[in-house]
Amino acid sequence: MPRKNEPIRVLFVCMGNICRSPMAEAIFRTLVEEAGLAHRFEIDSAGIGSWHVGDPPHRGTQAVLRKHNIFPDGQRARQIRPRDLTHFDYIVAMDQDNLQDLEAMARRYGLRGQLLLLLDLADPAVTNGQRDVPDPYYTGNFDYTFELVRSGCEGLLDFICKEQQLECAR
Repeated sequence: MPRKNEPIRVLFVCMGNICRSPMAEAIFRTLVEEAGLAHRFEIDSAGIGSWHVGDPPHRGTQAVLRKHNIFPDGQRARQIRPRDLTHFDYIVAMDQDNLQDLEAMARRYGLRGQLLLLLDLADPAVTNGQRDVPDPYYTGNFDYTFELVRSGCEGLLDFICKEQQLECAR
């Protein structure tokens, strides 16, 4: 966990880092700013695979974020690196497959913080028992993905605020 003067480091992870994890990064960054805590956080996203390294978020992700006045300016896909596991305090997977990949990496390279599954922190009324954020790259349903990711990000911020004893103005 972060020391007193260090930022709280949060990394969102999905398969290719162009749909779900950059969406979560942008939503979470907005929630943190709205809570007046931007100075306390370092927020990033990455993908398990390298297929899209250097690409901006998917046009569907960009469109749904803009629809909600959230702008992923400057975001570019990158692949997760072993050092991410010891740099970030909270590494948040979009689905159970990503989580298993991260757990395997953590066994090999070590882990500083916590591995979490995003929808485990979401409002059950929104998720309806679903644990994985469906990949809109395949489903095309960016609006549904947005709703799930937003709920998970709200729950994550509440979780971190409680754990880190932060005042969250939400």
